[in-house]
Amino acid sequence: MTTPHPPLAVPPMPPVPPSSPPGLPGRRRTVLVGAVAALVLAVAGVAAGWWLTRDEDTAPFAGRPRVTDTAAGLSYAIPEGWEHDAQLKLINAFTSSVTKRHADGEGGGGSTVLVGRAGAVPQSDLQRQAERAARSNAEFFYPDGSSEPEESRPTTVGGRPAHTVALKVSPGKPGTGTPGHLRLTLIAVDDSRSAFLLGVAQPGGPAENRELDKVMESAAPAK
Repeated sequence: MTTPHPPLAVPPMPPVPPSSPPGLPGRRRTVLVGAVAALVLAVAGVAAGWWLTRDEDTAPFAGRPRVTDTAAGLSYAIPEGWEHDAQLKLINAFTSSVTKRHADGEGGGGSTVLVGRAGAVPQSDLQRQAERAARSNAEFFYPDGSSEPEESRPTTVGGRPAHTVALKVSPGKPGTGTPGHLRLTLIAVDDSRSAFLLGVAQPGGPAENRELDKVMESAAPAK
């Protein structure tokens, strides 16, 4: 059964109540953000139609295997050390993901990039919607924390207009905890739909942030 594109009036984030679900208090959810388990534990699945291809061009991570997500209409690289599980069940906000566990991450930290689809977004509204969605995801994954804008700029993905937003996210009050890195790129695929990539690195050091950003920059239209 085909899952309809969720309207962007609801930001591309896991559709759960803002309060913590049973057995997953806010503090524990924050600690696990970016780890493999935190962002891929699922309660409902979607059929995404993924398969692996290999990138032979000059994009970031050229020559590495790629995920082709036909539901979102995007493909993106799987760098060395990252994992993609084609059998993984994701909640309906997302259609595919890749993850990496940080060897020295606090509380099992790591990085993840999740991909999804949404309704149409006019090019003139890309910035507002992308910034809103990034803030909403920061509030979800860091319910006891805070976020600071680092970047907001127009870009393109496969020639399609897009907007990317980066936030510095903190698990607790400003100045407490190890900051993380959140980036969201929203793409106007065509007149009827959009797609997005959401990346989170926790903790977010310079090397982890650069690698996460390169994974997202490797995105291209699915062939």
